[in-house]
This record gives sequence, structure tokens and C-alpha cells, in this order.
Amino acid sequence: MAKKNADKKDDRKGTKGKGDAGKAGAAKGGAVAGAKLSSKDYDRALKKLHVELVSMQQWVVAKGLKVCIIFEGRDGAGKGGTIKAITERVSPRVFRVIALPAPTEREQSQMYAQRYLPHLPAAGEVVIFDRSWYNRAGVERVMGFCTEEQARDFLRVVPMFEQLMVNSGIILLKYWLEVSPEEQTRRLKARVGDGRKTWKLSPMDIKSYDRWDDYTKARDEMFAATDTSWAPWFVAKSEDKQRVRLNVISHLLKHVPYKALPAPKVKFPERKVGRYKAVDFPFKYVPEVF
Repeated sequence: MAKKNADKKDDRKGTKGKGDAGKAGAAKGGAVAGAKLSSKDYDRALKKLHVELVSMQQWVVAKGLKVCIIFEGRDGAGKGGTIKAITERVSPRVFRVIALPAPTEREQSQMYAQRYLPHLPAAGEVVIFDRSWYNRAGVERVMGFCTEEQARDFLRVVPMFEQLMVNSGIILLKYWLEVSPEEQTRRLKARVGDGRKTWKLSPMDIKSYDRWDDYTKARDEMFAATDTSWAPWFVAKSEDKQRVRLNVISHLLKHVPYKALPAPKVKFPERKVGRYKAVDFPFKYVPEVF
């Protein structure tokens, strides 16, 4: 009995030690692996990353860099939220988000990659694709919008297409957001009753819901064919939306070379107020209901 009590005491000490270590890590500002991020910790970390994104933006413009970022993943993987986290504090004139609709009849008759080419970045631009030419390897292939031969031709050719992009000076980053079937189901169902999210649940989402294995197979074949040394795939676990946003932003900041430019000195000129009397115009004011 004495031995059992001693063992229990040792167990309690061990547990306490691990807990104290976790608290110590959190106290230093680091998030404990697997633990839920508090809103305060998330906002603090995101703010720091936003400052770095602004620095990167200034460098991209000053040096004429061309950056292309691709986001792929299943429905509900968190692509839109991650892209929004990247772009909410930078200039839309530098960071452009491309989310193309279904191809028109004319576009269907074009060379497949043709409708994506005009959106590729020029000097001083960061272009983010919310789904990209990889639609052919995923949605189109699984849902039967292209033939198997067309899908295989795409997988064979796209590495050369991306090599041309990289050789032209484009910094190409390809992200796949990985979500579990359970978490995907939870997120899709949450869209049904939330008036802010109903637009996210398309008929295609419902049709493709029961094809998890088909999408997994298509993903694996896509990785095998297009994960190259010049344009590798980076997989980000997206079970936790906040963590994946922070992780992806941190990663892209490390893969786009930049330096913080000196901050310009700002001096506001003297403001002239009151020298002109405004006209008493009958403005139609917005009602202040809040």
C-alpha cells in the first residue's frame, strides 16, 4: 500500500511538472503545441505578422519582385480565411486575390491554362490564387468536368509550365490546406444555419461531399506529379483555423526574401481650417441607428 501511495505521489509530481512547464512556455509568449490559442494570443501574433507582411510588401514594390501564391485544398479547408488573414492589412493594389468562377463557353474552348495567364504577377505584385490551374487535377477530374486523358496531360505538362514561371523570376509558393473529414463536415454544416456563411455552401460542395476518397486519390496523384524542386507543395494542417493562418503567413515570409526598408520621415504641413465657410447644403445623412 505504501508503495502504491508513493507511486501516486510520483505521478502527481510528474503531472505537475509537465503542467508547470507548459505554463512557463505560455508565459514566455510561445503557444503550447496542441493547445487552443486564446483570442488575445492569436491577435498579438497576427499583428506582428501583419507588420512583417507590410515590410515585405514595401520590398516587393521597391525591388520589383513577382510573387505568386496558390491555395488548394478541399471544401472547408480554410483557404478563404487564410487568404483574408494575409491580405487584411496590405494594399489591394499590390496583393491581388484571384478566385475565378466556372469557365465561360468561350474559355472552355481555349487552351486550358490560358485564362490564368493574364492574372500572373508583374513586377511589384503579389498574386494569390484561391484555387488555381490545379482545378483540373482536383475538382474537374473528380467531378467529371474533364476527361481522364485531359487530367493526365495536365499533370504531365504543368511542371514545365511552372518551371517557365520560376525561370521568368516569379516566386511561386503552392499551399495545400489539409483538413480531416470530421472537421470538414462540421464546417460545412455550420454554413447551413449561419446567414453570414450560406453563400459559401455551393451545390458543388454538396455533390462532392461523398467523394472523399476520390479527392484523396486525385490529391496524391497531383502531389506525385507536380511536387518538384522548383515548385514544391507545402502542406499545412488546418484543423485549427487560427494556427494554420499564423503558420502559413510565417512560412511565406520566410520564402519571400525581403528586408525592412527605412521608414520615411513624416512631417504634416500646417492645416488651414476655418478660412472657408462651408455652404449650408441640405445633405442627406445616413440615419444613425447605432
